[in-house]
Amino acid sequence: MTASPVVLIADDEPLLTELLEFRLGARGYQTVVAHDGREALAKLDEAEPQAVVLDMMMPVHDGFEVLRRMRASAKYAETPVIMLTARRGEADVVGALELGADDYLVKPFLPEELMIRLGRLLAGKKV
Repeated sequence: MTASPVVLIADDEPLLTELLEFRLGARGYQTVVAHDGREALAKLDEAEPQAVVLDMMMPVHDGFEVLRRMRASAKYAETPVIMLTARRGEADVVGALELGADDYLVKPFLPEELMIRLGRLLAGKKV
């Protein structure tokens, strides 16, 4: 199966999700967007993404809660997650990594850096 990887973008900033959809689409990824934590959890089951780009500060469920539920689920425990957030405090970074985030980028970020980090995570994942 050589279908392009599906990436779930979970962020409540429409301009950012549009930018990521464009950049990921240009790299051959399929994208699915969620604008809050509840929608992100629903889209996980609908789209079964190969990776997730997850904001920490979202309505309904924050990124920590989405990540916690993913890691507690046998189905999504190994799905690569990149936290992409404005929260740069040590407790935020360490907390996300302890919960099982695979990577952590602080906004504002370099879109190309995100593409490289995502590509590395997906290359290391055996599908």
